[in-house]
Amino acid sequence: MEVRPIRNEADYQYALQEIDRLLHASSGTADEDRLEVLITLVDAYEEATEPIGPPDPIEAILFYLENQQLPPEALEPYLGRDQVTVVLERRVPLSLEMIRNLREGLGIPADILIQRYELEAA
Repeated sequence: MEVRPIRNEADYQYALQEIDRLLHASSGTADEDRLEVLITLVDAYEEATEPIGPPDPIEAILFYLENQQLPPEALEPYLGRDQVTVVLERRVPLSLEMIRNLREGLGIPADILIQRYELEAA
């Protein structure tokens, strides 16, 4: 099993092609081993060259709602009845109290909620 380090874009593209080719390798074979090693190398290369930053606060809240299969109204106890729509539409920023409520009530990390994000122009 010859596997090379991923040092540049060409190596990266080659590894992706190999992964695609080996995607349905039979269990317990050398091809399956090669596939696992290549996936690990690609993950490491992507993390080093294109780290994924945290989501913005509104994206995190929307992800939470979707993941829990909840309607936006479920945020009323944390944001206030009249604030859910304007916050989710990015017309009003999250207040410190809202951030605390979301962290304590829903478990959304405060370090995500306190990030700056773009508001829609009025």
